[in-house]
Amino acid sequence: MANIKQVAKLGVFTLAIMNVTAVVSLRGLPAEAVYGMSSAFYYLFAAIVFLIPTSLVAAELAAMFQDKQGGVFRWVGEAYGKKFGFLAIWVQWIESTIWYPTVLTFGAVSIAFIGMNDVHDMSLANNKYYTLAVVLIIYWLATFISLKGMGWVGKVAKIGGMVGTIIPAALLIILGIVYLASGGHSNLDFNSSFFPDFTKFDNVVLAASIFLFYAGMEMGGIHVKDVENPTKNYPKAVFIGALITVIIFVLGTFALGVIIPAKDINLTQSLLVGFDNYFKYIHASWLSPIIAIALAFGVLAGVLTWVAGPSKGIFAVGKAGYMPPFFQKTNKMGVQKNILFVQGGAVTLLSLLFVVMPSVQSFYQILSQLTVILYLVMYLLMFSGAIYLRYNMKKLNRPFRIGKSGNGLMWVVGGLGFCGSLLAFILSFIPPSQISTGSNTVWFTVLILGAIIVVVAPFIIYASKKPSWVDPNSNFEPFHWEEQAKPQVATATVTSATAATTTATTAAKTTPATDAVTDAPTTTPTVAPTDTSGTIGKEDIPKT
Repeated sequence: MANIKQVAKLGVFTLAIMNVTAVVSLRGLPAEAVYGMSSAFYYLFAAIVFLIPTSLVAAELAAMFQDKQGGVFRWVGEAYGKKFGFLAIWVQWIESTIWYPTVLTFGAVSIAFIGMNDVHDMSLANNKYYTLAVVLIIYWLATFISLKGMGWVGKVAKIGGMVGTIIPAALLIILGIVYLASGGHSNLDFNSSFFPDFTKFDNVVLAASIFLFYAGMEMGGIHVKDVENPTKNYPKAVFIGALITVIIFVLGTFALGVIIPAKDINLTQSLLVGFDNYFKYIHASWLSPIIAIALAFGVLAGVLTWVAGPSKGIFAVGKAGYMPPFFQKTNKMGVQKNILFVQGGAVTLLSLLFVVMPSVQSFYQILSQLTVILYLVMYLLMFSGAIYLRYNMKKLNRPFRIGKSGNGLMWVVGGLGFCGSLLAFILSFIPPSQISTGSNTVWFTVLILGAIIVVVAPFIIYASKKPSWVDPNSNFEPFHWEEQAKPQVATATVTSATAATTTATTAAKTTPATDAVTDAPTTTPTVAPTDTSGTIGKEDIPKT
């Protein structure tokens, strides 16, 4: 990743707001509103064990490898080798692909509520075929726009983030306060317990999806070098951003719980219904179509930004020889067209699950859970890899470091993130009792088979890769353990005294270093010249 120097440094509050804008989405609020007051516990818990650790760990890793390509592929690959690095960036890409139908389902519901007839709007929002059509039309439209180039999409995303997220969030919270202050009846029991009933295990299952609310915070790590005195100011920005994010989520969730009874909360519709109810209370129902359009615009802007976004990471890694040439094809604008088409095909197939799932809500929930499961695989690798690199690359310069000295604080922060991710990963497989998900057989089949297929696929692709897959124009920097192996090969060449050793060394020189040395990093920083564990031996010479 190139280090782009900017004239002006980012302020603490500016970076905090950037993180908030990148993470906050209102579409998940109804899922937590089911829990009433205890929803605040889940938000705070997830912030402590996931949101803050993600931000800090990603900042350290991004600063360590600021001048090298790869993102999470680089971070995990430096720790565990190429196979697991490829797995990490693969699940990040696939996760975003599965995310599109869920976010566009919310967009379709928003569009349905543009009308002024509540009964008709709800009926349309519940229609699976309407939702399927809108999801596919909007997604493929976004794909074709992306193929034309992404130069103008950034501006649309900024406007969409403000109009479709920040302003509606603030409005929802203000409406809730006005409603209560003017004597409106609250459907939320403010005297209920802050702590959930842990004796009912299934009560915490739905809350596992809250981790996805905070997912993506690792993207903010790329800005760690753009902050003045990052060691001091970056953590400030993280904690301020986390606080604002939690406040928006908690108060927004309470605002929905106040205006809608828990038994009537619907995952896909309740946000729009909540706004409708508040607008009726203040005699401003004419605002309902406007807020529906704003929320839909926010969704569409976000999708436009993401359609070509995560695919760029897998595209860059693919050009380094990890994906077949088919996936490296671009159009005249330099956009990764074949990856986008394959991504679109996957979105289309996933969207067809509307036909077998009992409702739009159940489809939304099962895809959301699969998204969480896959994303958490990447986070488990990232957190554990960051701890491992403290020992395997302890001498590397860390412009931003968790803890001034020693590894204790990294163990605490990274360990919290890992344990929190592992807990959410396990809970995500269990059907929530609060939502009708149809047949448990379908639920477990989709989640378990889906996760297995997605996780196994990159290992199959990696095992099938060929030297011809490497794009000659790719300049992907080697991993640190590959760089360490180079002088070993050179030393072995100089000190070789026999013809057999000379022959082996000659073969080594003609074999690609990145594939021949090892698939995993060496665990010791130095190896004696006579040790051939990191070089190519006679058994590696191609037989003719």
